[in-house]
Amino acid sequence: MPYTENFSNWEQLVKKQLKTDDIYTILKKENLEGIDVKPFYDSVEKPLVNLPKVEESTHLVATYHETLEEDVFAFLLNENVENLVSKTIFVNNKDLAEHISPQDEDQYFSLIDVFDEKNGIIDDQLVKELLAKDFKRNVCVDVSLHQNSGASIVQQLGIALAKTKELVEDYGAEILNKLIFKLAIGANYFFEISKIRAFKLVFNQLSKEYGLDDIPYIFAETSSRNKSVSDSENNLIRSTLELAAAMIGGADAVFSTNYQIGNNTENSEEISFKQQIVLAYESIINVFEDASNGSYYIEDITEQIAKISWQFFLEIENSGGYLENLKQGILQKQIYDRAVEEQKWVEEGKIKLIGVNLYPKLDVKKSVQELYNEKEIKAVRWAEMFE
Repeated sequence: MPYTENFSNWEQLVKKQLKTDDIYTILKKENLEGIDVKPFYDSVEKPLVNLPKVEESTHLVATYHETLEEDVFAFLLNENVENLVSKTIFVNNKDLAEHISPQDEDQYFSLIDVFDEKNGIIDDQLVKELLAKDFKRNVCVDVSLHQNSGASIVQQLGIALAKTKELVEDYGAEILNKLIFKLAIGANYFFEISKIRAFKLVFNQLSKEYGLDDIPYIFAETSSRNKSVSDSENNLIRSTLELAAAMIGGADAVFSTNYQIGNNTENSEEISFKQQIVLAYESIINVFEDASNGSYYIEDITEQIAKISWQFFLEIENSGGYLENLKQGILQKQIYDRAVEEQKWVEEGKIKLIGVNLYPKLDVKKSVQELYNEKEIKAVRWAEMFE
């Protein structure tokens, strides 16, 4: 049967079921990202090439514990551990990063953000100390805080580029392949897959401005924004989907933040890490370079996010750059406005949080004004309104 006839049959069936000819208005999906989502995709305007990642297989990162040392290859390290050999280590402690001297067989990555967001400055001494280390990636550009504060995907990627530009201006374009980008992966599954892919596009575009052809090293962790104190079982499901989105999107490393909010235990940390193990060893999605390549829906969203993110980056640059925008309170206000709008969607049930605002519906206990501050970028969970 010819394609056009198949498509026509599909349209007629949906019109009959919805009892209207105006099916595209009804099926149009509303979102806060400014992305045009169609109810049906039969092509993509500009097919994307395969978007590579730095690592051959996505690193599965666990919080260090001596019981895991024999079986786990990649650790998040907050304190010094003696005789840790032939492991991939992501250092999450500033003091530790300053004193570590990696051996030849070690792979060390710094997850230390060198930006002082409150004062609108870069810690120059810290940057120089980190760049002097024999790390695989020396300086972290962290936008996980922005996601957890309610920044849109477009804002997150635009800010990541703007922070990168500040570093290039101060330390030269050679710093680009010394950077690691820390992203938090949220609840909107297909959008989050597209976010990682879109960041690869815009970062590569930025690198070409300096005569390079680099791809970003992406460390993706699960979000705290959509987690609930009283609903840890659903938190576990949410974070599993976030990890899957990160792997499918092509992150180089993934990490599960503890699904039990405010009640971390050794058992909950072990279960959080085993989410990654199940995904990697039973679905094998961590080995693919660009698993979603060729999906019309994801390709279209990826290109839209990349285009709008680049425009937002240019807006930041035209108004003085990332640090100047922080000093003037511009970015804080933009993130605040978006976060408040998103929180209202949660309150109204447009964004559904199972066990919080849907099955059961809890009473609102904190107002938007109590949760957010337009002068500060701070992490806020959606469920805090009901807790």
